[in-house]
Amino acid sequence: MLRLQLAFSSVRVLGVERGRVHYALARISSLPALRPVPSTEQTRTRHGETKPRERVEGNVSDARAVLKRRGLAPKKSFGQNFLVTPHTVEAIAAACVPASELGRARVLELGAGTGVLTRALAARARSVVAVERDRDLVPVLEEELSDLLGVTDPADPSQRRVRILEGDAQTIDPRELLGPADPESPRVLCGNLPYQITGRLLERAVHNADDVERVVFMVQLEVADRLAAAPGSKTYGALTVFTRAAFRAVKLFSVGPGSFHPPPDVTSAVIRLEPERPRRALETELFRALVKGAFAMRRKTLRNAWRHVAPMDRLGAAAERSGISLDARGETLDVDKFAAMAAALEA
Repeated sequence: MLRLQLAFSSVRVLGVERGRVHYALARISSLPALRPVPSTEQTRTRHGETKPRERVEGNVSDARAVLKRRGLAPKKSFGQNFLVTPHTVEAIAAACVPASELGRARVLELGAGTGVLTRALAARARSVVAVERDRDLVPVLEEELSDLLGVTDPADPSQRRVRILEGDAQTIDPRELLGPADPESPRVLCGNLPYQITGRLLERAVHNADDVERVVFMVQLEVADRLAAAPGSKTYGALTVFTRAAFRAVKLFSVGPGSFHPPPDVTSAVIRLEPERPRRALETELFRALVKGAFAMRRKTLRNAWRHVAPMDRLGAAAERSGISLDARGETLDVDKFAAMAAALEA
């Protein structure tokens, strides 16, 4: 299993701790297993009364009204901020399932919340698996999506088109939930990453990069900038290198605090990660050591930053074969150069 703990655990140091932004994903803790939620045929409150769903433009439920009707409020302990602007919901759904894949994509949504994005995804995708950890929100999902839960997947009548699973996004297996690769049915992983576990969920995405065709995440703007950064820029770092070893990263658009209930203190951004086939680099122990050394002492030359990685004569010979100057700084190297240096040292 990939171990990217250095870069991914450092996300909080890089500024993620200042915001708690997500429309659907509660702070996640370990659960024993995913629990399928049965379908319901009617929309009912917890007391049994039938209630119409309150919707705004684009057939998207207003999370504020949904929570109020159920007697719920955003949980500060979970860092919950629910997306309430329909045009942003539709833009995220379109990023997950572009027009060319309508009715074909299989989507795994991390943190479905009140089902706002889930419904928009279901309108575009072949199937959606919605994972939610917050047990108070699972019955909300069941109520809000009751009209979809009984619809079967047209390509697989044994499966429902929309499935709700109560479980931990940090332990799910996309391949198990989305199935094997199929050129006619792309697999998409999407969701918003709460600040507490941004690094761990990015690490999981990198680990599962071979089992999806696209990842679309909402993260803090600062994190999105780091993921999409170019070598030599101030935002380029270990997180960039480890993620870009498996993915191409494209920052799509920003989402302001006013798009959430309650408004967070930071701006968010939606980023698309497209898997590299094959990966640009394998995360070996030596590759990790090179990246760790390069960015742990960012202002030092590679000659000094890597002095504990290997003897200087080996470093010099490997650097020469890799086309790397040891007088350069680590932030100037792209993923391929780190990979080349690791391969040269291992040869």
